[in-house]
Formats: sequence, structure tokens, C-alpha cells
Amino acid sequence: MKHYVYIIECQNGSYYTGYTTDVARRYEEHKTGVNCKYTRSFPPKKLQAFWVFDHKSDALRIEYKIKLLSKAQKKRLIVTKDLLLCE
Repeated sequence: MKHYVYIIECQNGSYYTGYTTDVARRYEEHKTGVNCKYTRSFPPKKLQAFWVFDHKSDALRIEYKIKLLSKAQKKRLIVTKDLLLCE
């Protein structure tokens, strides 16, 4: 099974970072407000980026590190896709 970390840009300009095993399903949940408190309040505008991992622990570690980044750092990460920015 593959594991994913993704970043969604919300309509208010914020970024939401999450973990899933199915990006398409999870993004649809965000769009419809199912199982997602934050994006129910701040609807998604666009799925900006995602990364694939073989191990859940790696994905969750990166998700946590991305959540610690500033908005400017997240923008740079979206453009470069370089996870070294999280280290």
C-alpha cells in the first residue's frame, strides 16, 4: 500500500496539509466537506502537491514537518517539490 502527503490550497489562501492512502478519494472528501473539519470551513481551491511514500511512518513524519513550515516555505515546497526543505 502507498501512503501520501498532500497540500491543498484553500479558497481563503491558506494551505491544508494531510495524510491519506488515496489522494483522489480524500480530495473529494475535502470538496464535499466529509470527514474534514478545516476544509468544511475553508473550502479547497486546488490540490497543489502530493508525495508518495512506501511506509506510513515516513509519510506521517513528513506531514508533521510540513505542518511546521511557514506559508512562504510551503509555497516554495509546492513549487520545488523538494522535501529537503522540510529537514
